[in-house]
Amino acid sequence: MPPLPLVSSLLLLLAILSSPSSAAAAAAKGRDGAASSMPRFREAPQFYNSPSCPPPLPTGPGAACSPNTLVHVAMTLDVAYLRGSMAAILSVLQHTACPQSVFFHFVASSAAGYLDATIADAFPSLAFQIYPFADEQRVAGLISTSIRAALDRPLNYARSYLARLLPECARRVVYLDSDLVLVDDIAGLASTPIPDGLALAAPEYCNANFTSYFTPTFWANPALSVAFEGRRACYFNTGVMVMELGRWRDGGYTEKIEEWMELQKRMRIYELGSLPPFLLVFAGRIAAVEHRWNQHGLGGDNYRGLCRNLHPGPVSLLHWSGKGKPWARLDAGRPCPLDALWAPYDLLRRSPFAMDDS
Repeated sequence: MPPLPLVSSLLLLLAILSSPSSAAAAAAKGRDGAASSMPRFREAPQFYNSPSCPPPLPTGPGAACSPNTLVHVAMTLDVAYLRGSMAAILSVLQHTACPQSVFFHFVASSAAGYLDATIADAFPSLAFQIYPFADEQRVAGLISTSIRAALDRPLNYARSYLARLLPECARRVVYLDSDLVLVDDIAGLASTPIPDGLALAAPEYCNANFTSYFTPTFWANPALSVAFEGRRACYFNTGVMVMELGRWRDGGYTEKIEEWMELQKRMRIYELGSLPPFLLVFAGRIAAVEHRWNQHGLGGDNYRGLCRNLHPGPVSLLHWSGKGKPWARLDAGRPCPLDALWAPYDLLRRSPFAMDDS
């Protein structure tokens, strides 16, 4: 993997991206009424398969079950985070040896027509399908309020329903959040060994304070805390996962996650959105992934979104989990140094619009 850009290059790029003159020009354009109510994106460069790759997939949904599909990627799509999603897609294609052999599965809850046209216009050769989130109303009834409004959107829980939404031919899927970019070949992540009996692989962080993800009420009740008995339960971030969907279906894991969500409605056992139910079901029962595949936390915490540095070690994926999103900080003229690594993947046409990261 090539080394990351030098700090001096990052600072120069940040200065250009956040310059007051650019902001003033954008504001003037907005006053002229040129801005659209929906974000518009420019067409991405075309990337081609290496000679060793299988034949390219045809565009559209028909290629989902093609034997030439090397990697299945699943993501959610909505207007609020679409700018991040577009950057993530571009980063996958740019850094893989076989970009025309990657199939994208998108889950959306609204504006499907706009999202479909936007993806097709920006990536004319992309093999993808958009699935309506059929369980949205059911999920909305199961969600309890958490520490940040963005975590309470039903679409944030769609990763728990991929086994119901995606075709059975998509047995192994790489799930990616919308606030990340890859700087390495996604095929390396997709090929993570997952032993028999396990349905999930993700980077684990066993030095994190695992008890903090659940309330004192949970830990004080032996009937609840026994859920982790006999397990080496560690925190893992659900924004980057390799999922064996056949095993997921066989294990009934969607139903198990829902059971914990139903209990949360009756008694407060956690505070942090869709993550704790995942931990309750899977912590200590996943295959390990190298930490380089999720350099997470670059968006700071869930309250202030302050700047953070990279964790020690190599980097294959940069993840702005937390409140601070790079596109919002760049637009506000207050970027963090590492936001310059996200900026080259930004496909937004330069028309002003407000990105809500609340």
